[in-house]
Amino acid sequence: MRSTISSIPDVSDWVEFGEDRPPKVFNIFFWASAAINALIYMAAFRAGRYGTEGWALGDVFFFVSVFALVPGCLLWPFLAWGPCASLWRRTASAAFLATSLLLMLAGGVAALLIAGLAVANALAVFGPRGGIFYAVAVGLFHFTLGVINPGQPLVSAIVNGAVVLLLCLVILVVLTALAGASRRADRTRRLLADLEQAHAELRRYAAQTRDLTVAEERARIARDMHDSIGHYLTVINMGLANAQRYRETRPEEAWDEVRQAKELTLEALADTRRWVRALKPLRMEGRTGVSALRALADSFGSADPRVAFTMTGAWPDVHESTELVLYRVLQEGLTNALRHSRAYRIEVLLECSPERVVMTVSDDGEGADPESVSHGYGLRSLRERLDTVGGELFTTSEPGQGFRLCAALPVHRPAPQAVIR
Repeated sequence: MRSTISSIPDVSDWVEFGEDRPPKVFNIFFWASAAINALIYMAAFRAGRYGTEGWALGDVFFFVSVFALVPGCLLWPFLAWGPCASLWRRTASAAFLATSLLLMLAGGVAALLIAGLAVANALAVFGPRGGIFYAVAVGLFHFTLGVINPGQPLVSAIVNGAVVLLLCLVILVVLTALAGASRRADRTRRLLADLEQAHAELRRYAAQTRDLTVAEERARIARDMHDSIGHYLTVINMGLANAQRYRETRPEEAWDEVRQAKELTLEALADTRRWVRALKPLRMEGRTGVSALRALADSFGSADPRVAFTMTGAWPDVHESTELVLYRVLQEGLTNALRHSRAYRIEVLLECSPERVVMTVSDDGEGADPESVSHGYGLRSLRERLDTVGGELFTTSEPGQGFRLCAALPVHRPAPQAVIR
């Protein structure tokens, strides 16, 4: 059934009302009906059916209908198809409505089809009331023709008038629905265009936000590396300069400076490796989820301090953005613990439930002042990341009692709240 429906061609361009123009199919119907009427008139003239034996009422109706076809064809291209058209085009529509009544004097299906198109024009130009008024006028016109025709019973005249009126009303209903569908289609196209524009702006804003985030992250890394690696290199340079100055007068002190520089070099190398580990991407060698988090914790592990990773519950199907935030939380927690805490043991606890995931990174180090920790750039950046996925960040620290970082994230990312203007 679906393949059958999909194979139906799209004919919306042929039935839609344009800017003060009829649907394309209306033009086809009108000129086909006019051609059929012209052929009927020519055949009647060739057969000599009218005017050869005196002028009866039917002969008069026939010739009036013949002469009405010409102005009808001349008026059709200039008809108004909207209430806001110019006055002379609306006048042309009114004249066409009168002409289409005269076309029905000779009868026939083609003339009735032109009357249906006239009903459509009356609806488009003069609104629903104008369409109903003209439909009633067409029905009364057919009823009058039946009454004045001496060979037609009154009942037949009433039935013909009622049938024509019902047909015109059906045409009005169909055209009203068609016009409504055309307006909805036009509104949908405008909405889609607006949506496409908004989507393009959203992509542009997302790119700007991504660039800004990368710039902020690079600035933070640059500051932190300057504070750590730069400090080591400065002290090493001073130590080697002292060793060079003491190498002849005080050789033992010079060698002490060289040994201290060597130790500081190893510490700087270890700190550099920590930075490299912290900058690893989320999908480490194809790992995701718990596997990626455990691999990150293991990469920070060493003899001193030891890093223990523990998980409780089953890993839920979290959103990729939530998984990335968890990864960054673990990166920041482990990096800070290794650089500042002087701890012997770091514990990572991942608590999973169907509703949320809680990650806790704690150490047994020296701790820190809670006020200074809460204003650090790294934790402030983490809080901003957590806000984007509806998460929360908690820190607990006392001097000499270690540091504890806890992040709670919902499994399902909450929908953004609507802004009321």
